Amino acid sequence: MKVLVLYDYPPSPGGLATQGDLLYRGLTHLGVDAYSCHFESAQEKEWYYRWFEPDVVVGVGYWGHTPHLVLHPQRYGAQPVPWLVADGYIANYHEVLNALPLILVTSNWVKETYIRDGINGANIEVLPVGCDTDAFVPRESSDLKVASVREALGVAAEQIMVLTIGGDATSKGAQEVMQALAINDMKAPDWKYVCKVWPQPRTIQQNLVDLQLASQLGIDKNVVYTANTISRNFMPYLLASCDIYAAPSRLEGFGMIQVEANACGKPVIGINAMGLLDTMVHGKTASLAGVAQEIRIGEAVLGEESGYEEGHRVVFQSSRTADYRASVHDIANYLMDLMTDAGLRRRMGDAGRKHVVERFDYRVVAKRFLDLIDDRLGIT
Repeated sequence: MKVLVLYDYPPSPGGLATQGDLLYRGLTHLGVDAYSCHFESAQEKEWYYRWFEPDVVVGVGYWGHTPHLVLHPQRYGAQPVPWLVADGYIANYHEVLNALPLILVTSNWVKETYIRDGINGANIEVLPVGCDTDAFVPRESSDLKVASVREALGVAAEQIMVLTIGGDATSKGAQEVMQALAINDMKAPDWKYVCKVWPQPRTIQQNLVDLQLASQLGIDKNVVYTANTISRNFMPYLLASCDIYAAPSRLEGFGMIQVEANACGKPVIGINAMGLLDTMVHGKTASLAGVAQEIRIGEAVLGEESGYEEGHRVVFQSSRTADYRASVHDIANYLMDLMTDAGLRRRMGDAGRKHVVERFDYRVVAKRFLDLIDDRLGIT
């Protein structure tokens, strides 16, 4: 089988780029003839179509990338297999997507979202995102590289470090985590809450709102926000430096960093909804807080990125869930259990590591991809 993988290539540190690059690495590890190409590079993609003649063109993105991932390879007679995430509402390209023999999605929640919005579920298969379990491994706190991360963040060796990572922290549930930490503050062991966010204009504004909340809650001296550009080489050590990874996300189609935290032997606090239902095992690898609120909307404004003119307004026949809020009291209870019980943290971390190696190792995912292509398309 010859496979062309389309994603943000060469890979940036972002989730979609990592998703595509790990599939490519897994395929080459299994001996598959595979190449990578940037999903928007029309000239380079055409070059591959002409000389490489791939059997399958798998493209990583969301439904709005359909022109790059589906229509472009079809123009040159190649078989596209999009591997898609969801952003809450599938607004366009229904006819094109429904005509495909196979669509891959990252979780059952993403599949349900596509079906809800009119995509044929019979042609949708779930393929989880891979994890590099050789890089994301448990490390001792005494490891110089791990200790150096904590020192740089101002976290003392004896403090419990709670960590959240995201493009911004709010979408990963940081405000709910801060409220939970405030509830526990006087009775919890000494702690620091670190939020690692990506430097971008919207994040700067959101950070100010988050830090204002921390000040209002009286925990601002224990909250650290860091907005630096980092590589994938640094991520395993950042995750290894924490004691608890907390990300009860407001919108989560898979939960890549939660999986990577488990791979590092860290217990996870998440939300009992969306993609985390596929990736976390409540009470074993993670503590999943209940859903306290669903934020619903009645309309959306879309633009060129979705295949419409700017300012295109869509009114739903019935309101749609845009995102979720996890129960603050559940988070507080789970945090207290983990902060006060090192043995529990270790047991959940060990179980998380085992679960990830068995189900989400990037080579396991690549093999699953090949099986799906064989089963659904008859290509070997």
